[in-house]
Amino acid sequence: MNWKQATLDQKLQNLQRKAFAYFQHEINPLNGLVRDKTATDWPASIAATGLALACYPVAVERGLMAASVAAERTLTTLRFFWNSPRGPQADATGYRGFYYHFLDMKTGRRAWDCELSTVDSALLLAGALTAAAYFSADTPEQIEIRSLAEALYLRADWLWAQAADGTIGHGWRPESGFIQHRWQGYDEGLLLYVLALGSPSYPLPASAYAAWSSTYEWKRCYDIDYLYAGPLFTHQLSHVWIDFRGIQDAFMRSKGIDYFENSRRATLIQQRYAIDNPLRLKGYGPNAWGITASDGPGPVSLQIDGVERRFYDYEGRGAPYGVDDGSLSPWAVVASLPFAPEIVLPAVDHYINILHLHEHHPYGFKSTFNPTYPKREGSSDVWVSPWHFGLNQGPIVLMVENHRSGMVWQLMRNCKWIVKGLRRAGFTGGWL
Repeated sequence: MNWKQATLDQKLQNLQRKAFAYFQHEINPLNGLVRDKTATDWPASIAATGLALACYPVAVERGLMAASVAAERTLTTLRFFWNSPRGPQADATGYRGFYYHFLDMKTGRRAWDCELSTVDSALLLAGALTAAAYFSADTPEQIEIRSLAEALYLRADWLWAQAADGTIGHGWRPESGFIQHRWQGYDEGLLLYVLALGSPSYPLPASAYAAWSSTYEWKRCYDIDYLYAGPLFTHQLSHVWIDFRGIQDAFMRSKGIDYFENSRRATLIQQRYAIDNPLRLKGYGPNAWGITASDGPGPVSLQIDGVERRFYDYEGRGAPYGVDDGSLSPWAVVASLPFAPEIVLPAVDHYINILHLHEHHPYGFKSTFNPTYPKREGSSDVWVSPWHFGLNQGPIVLMVENHRSGMVWQLMRNCKWIVKGLRRAGFTGGWL
């Protein structure tokens, strides 16, 4: 596609088409599991699989997948998780209605001694509920999709995952029990708490949400006040499913904004940080930003132009505070499209037209690039990640769609469990 001559609608369709191709090819069609990233013999990610479930309806509506194929693949995925081995055994697929972060692509069993992940299970369940909202016909296949999606959601024992302080724990391992870390401080846990509060089977008390929101940090950066979280994706992931425009919980009522406006402010701060560029990293500017949890060219320390630079591999990068080694993530910029299209679209044009980071890759944008890191001596090229990640591809498809039509938001407005969770968290106003 000639990007310079394309209409905006064509550009957005192209972004979605290439990002969705990941879910067409990096999948085991026998169980519906989606590979975490494009590396040899890499396991599946339940988060990527949940994002795939949410992407299939969008793909149908945008002509990227036949409805019959989408329904069949969705049903295969839901049947797998419903029937997969569960229990405290170290090689199970899940336990207590939650699932291990990474699963073997073929067997579907736990990979790498990883944790039973609460937030990644939430992303999987959100994808299942999206499918249930979309496949609404009275056919045996679509009735089964709705039945399985709801059954999987009802099976998650949120009370078991609740920590002593009322917040939700990050996860559990059969060898050592619950992980010490809990969901505290504003982040992608917003979706997690809404699902936990809305559960008809093991609902958390409203006090759990209050315990979480009591750990928020309200900051002022570049003359902008906002609820702080460093990595850009934390301001996006819950918004993939929930339309926060015009609805407020107690915290946001006290600040006079909503979470959508907060994400807009976080997006603007990312751009302003890149313009300010306090670490004097290469390539930053008004159309070059997007600092988030991502991979990178490290770990290594190098002397560059007389400055000691430390580069990291996968790290929770963030701005204006946190790790910043010059690694930028174009996909995270695209996922901010609904919040600030006036700064996102010029940045996307820059990444495609000037830096040529999109068209030559089968799934569009790679995870990250780093202009500061010396790819090779005497070369003007920048370092580009060799990988695509399912966790990056999904938000491109879904947030572009929310900007284009609001489709995913509308589907989840009709999900009674999401509505219940929001109300029990204290949200009022707007479409609620």
